[in-house]
Amino acid sequence: MTEQQKLALEAAIASLKGKLTGDMFADMEVRDQIHNLEMQLKGVKPMDSHFDCIGCGS
Repeated sequence: MTEQQKLALEAAIASLKGKLTGDMFADMEVRDQIHNLEMQLKGVKPMDSHFDCIGCGS
């Protein structure tokens, strides 16, 4: 992953975090998007992959 890709992912995560309302049910989709971006940033499998995740075991 290039530094530019890393910065773009971090910016997207920050933008999504700014959309959180504090309502767990309203925020579920945004939190899922944040989680997926964080997994890409950390190099673990995305949600739609059929490979097992080494980091979280799912």
